[in-house]
Amino acid sequence: MAGGVLGAVAVVVLACGAGGALARKAGQPAVVGEIAVGILLGPTFLGWVWPEGQRWLLPGEVVPHLAELGNLGLVVFMFLVGLELDVGMLRGLRRAVVAVSQASVWVPLGLGGLLALGLYGTFAPEGVGRAEFVLFVAVALSVTAFPVLARILTEQGLYGTPVGALAMACAAVVDVVAWCLLAVVVAVAGGGGGGGGVGAGLWRAALAGVFVAGMWWGVRPLLARAAARWGVRDRGGGVVALFGGVCLAAYATEALGVHALFGAFVFGAVVPKGVKAVESAARRMREFAVPVLLPLFFVGSGLRTDVGALRGGGAWWWAAGVLGVAVVAKWGAGTAAALAAGVRRKDAVLLGALMNCRGVTELVVLNVGLGLGVIGVELFTVLVLMALVTTAATGPVVRALGVWGAGAGR
Repeated sequence: MAGGVLGAVAVVVLACGAGGALARKAGQPAVVGEIAVGILLGPTFLGWVWPEGQRWLLPGEVVPHLAELGNLGLVVFMFLVGLELDVGMLRGLRRAVVAVSQASVWVPLGLGGLLALGLYGTFAPEGVGRAEFVLFVAVALSVTAFPVLARILTEQGLYGTPVGALAMACAAVVDVVAWCLLAVVVAVAGGGGGGGGVGAGLWRAALAGVFVAGMWWGVRPLLARAAARWGVRDRGGGVVALFGGVCLAAYATEALGVHALFGAFVFGAVVPKGVKAVESAARRMREFAVPVLLPLFFVGSGLRTDVGALRGGGAWWWAAGVLGVAVVAKWGAGTAAALAAGVRRKDAVLLGALMNCRGVTELVVLNVGLGLGVIGVELFTVLVLMALVTTAATGPVVRALGVWGAGAGR
């Protein structure tokens, strides 16, 4: 068993590393290549053209172990996303940030909810209530990938520009709102195993609010005082402390019936920023978790993605409809809100395109939904393809607009 796990880990890590390198050469963020490799290793390609080879490379008995390792990497990744989130950007927001971020959440949420009403009869698993299905699909369409967006802006030379700063501030707000909404969905769907229902869901959501308040006003000051005493050369003590804190926070929210990833994200948001010991420990965690453990999550998603399951023209028409609504709702709403807030036209279009980037964050949300049984494999596949297309399109769209160094108008 151990040998099978080690061999599978080697295959996945090397394949995703190669996929990421190819994606960068093609002008895409590495995550696009990693997600694509994950899909190719699943039933969509390898399991279709060489099923015996897939079973040999990724034996069924080792897949659960890969999933556990991938989930551990995902918990660390969500902590790093929270750590990158500069809460200071959320204070004194300009009119454009408020308008674009809120439009980028609530318009996709509304249109996604309407679309989900049509999807329910075809794609909802048996026994899933209309309310949680509609709410989940709506949240899935409202996501923006904050970490992937930061890398795209850096690669395109826009990170330090006014429009880049505006995009990051908007994505930060969208991230916070989307994760809070997902916590509500998980609570309503009974993610903690304590049963679903609106009443139980509201109770779990209230507990999640208490958790966030306790982390912000209780744990955050304690962490700030502890970080002030850390030395830069802590011989691994910082990594141990952060990793232990991530696991405890993730365990706490899992026990509350919300989701482990929510706890990891909140813990990252309350960890003090700008402390050399924290930055050093987080960098070491990133250097291992992102290139080694996170690809195992991508392959787990790929094994659940089966394009062959989309049989018949009706499923593909629905897939096209999901993609169309996703793009119009995010790009269109973001652009319109930016124009209304006084951003000049070229930058408004660019801002809307950036808000349409979904990346890893979307995959996280989709895996949560599939794990809860709120969506099935068919809709999971449709939404994964939507995430891949919208993420891959972001870089070329930015280059096509030709706005390197452009600033946001007032």
